[in-house]
Amino acid sequence: MKISLIPVGGNTTKGGEKMRFGVIIFSLLILVAFTVNAFAVGPGKTLEFAGGSAGKVVFDGKSHADKGAKCTDCHTKIYPMKKGPGLTMAEMNAGKSCGTCHNGEKAFKTNDQANCNKCHKK
Repeated sequence: MKISLIPVGGNTTKGGEKMRFGVIIFSLLILVAFTVNAFAVGPGKTLEFAGGSAGKVVFDGKSHADKGAKCTDCHTKIYPMKKGPGLTMAEMNAGKSCGTCHNGEKAFKTNDQANCNKCHKK
C-alpha cells in the first residue's frame, strides 16, 4: 500500500490547509523582514559620516557586536531608525548620542585625544 502526501488531480486542498499555507508564507515574510533589519550594517560593512577636519567617522557595527552590544541597545533608545541630523562632539562629550556609552566608564571616552582615531579616519 502506497500513501501519497501530495494530492493528485483537481483542487483537493481544504480551507484549513490553505489557511495554514498562508500563515507559513506570512511567517516567512516576517522572518525575512526582521533578518534584513538585523543586518542593516552587515558583516564586513561600515557606515561613514562626515567628520569635519578630524576625518570621516566610520561606524562598524561588527566591532560593537563583538563587544556584546546589540542593535537595540542604541536603536531606538538613543537613535531613531531613520537617519537624522548630524552628531557633534559637544553632544557626545555631554553624554548624548555616542557619549551615552563612550563616557570613559562603559567604553572609551569621546573627549580623550588618544581615542580620536578609533572613530575618525583621515
